[in-house]
Amino acid sequence: MKKITTLGVDLAKNVFQLHGVDPAGKMALRREVRRAQLMQTIAQLEPCLIGIEACGGAHYWARRFAEHGHQVRMMSPQFVKPYRKSDKNDRNDAEAICEAVTRPSMRFVAVKSVEQQDMLTLHRVREGLMKERVALINRIRRSLSEYGIVISKNVCNLRSEPPGILEDAENELTVMARQIFNELYEDLGAREERIAQLERSIRALGSRHDVVRRLETIPGVGFLSASALFATVGDAKQYQNGRQLAASIGLVPRQSSSGGRQRLFGITKRGDKYLRKLLVHGARSIATRAERKPQPQDRWLNELRERRGKPRSYVAQANNTARIAWAIMARGEVYRAPAATLESAVAVAA
Repeated sequence: MKKITTLGVDLAKNVFQLHGVDPAGKMALRREVRRAQLMQTIAQLEPCLIGIEACGGAHYWARRFAEHGHQVRMMSPQFVKPYRKSDKNDRNDAEAICEAVTRPSMRFVAVKSVEQQDMLTLHRVREGLMKERVALINRIRRSLSEYGIVISKNVCNLRSEPPGILEDAENELTVMARQIFNELYEDLGAREERIAQLERSIRALGSRHDVVRRLETIPGVGFLSASALFATVGDAKQYQNGRQLAASIGLVPRQSSSGGRQRLFGITKRGDKYLRKLLVHGARSIATRAERKPQPQDRWLNELRERRGKPRSYVAQANNTARIAWAIMARGEVYRAPAATLESAVAVAA
């Protein structure tokens, strides 16, 4: 087999397409392999640069390839697409990956460790249960309203009122309805207990890392946001500054500029939407506290809220939080509360 310096792998569930080139850039390998033979094929190659797209299972394969001494780089599929020369198929995709991974200006995705993926899995399962919990609460409230029973949107009331409603013999609930609502109420309690267990697991897993504990000292960042930042971002040194981290989460304006004319729109919403949501929720708590109990360092946030409205102030604060988080993760620093304004914190993170 010819010496291969760069290999593009088009990942799939069962059938993988390989495209390799030699030091001169000429094709030296084009092969379709099954899942069972993929690692055997990779192990036979001399250590080389392997490019893959960031998709389902990519982090697993990146770790497996690296075990054999290969340098593995992952790229977003949207950055690989321009290098595909013809119609979309596995061969052309593998060739485009092989070409894209050698570009000096290409942006790469950091490979996650197994522990990072464990933490992200806990977050994903919890988020799914939270959505199921909201759907179940709405189902209970909507169904009870059909019997003339109205419960407020407050979740605490939903926990306390159903037992009394089920025991009230004067309402219009039938025996069958009482049984159904009792099962729904027990299902809600089981979901809340499961969510609490997941949160305890996330806290225990995150407390092992010093960077997570340091991230929790940032205002508006709790153990959920801190662990999600650690698991999603990983090595923050892959970003040159805090602005790049904030941009990767989608907390910067989308723009369409040309001919010297700059046009800015809403935020790009790129990157991990779950992490962005956590940061915005944390920013909302900071903005609410700054409005009710303003302090000297809250001046810029309150002025921004007055000028641009609450939603934009939340996003601006989330952007600022992401920049501070980058400084703590990339430089190993500890959060220092500003003396008068947050401008100093922004300058440190930028």
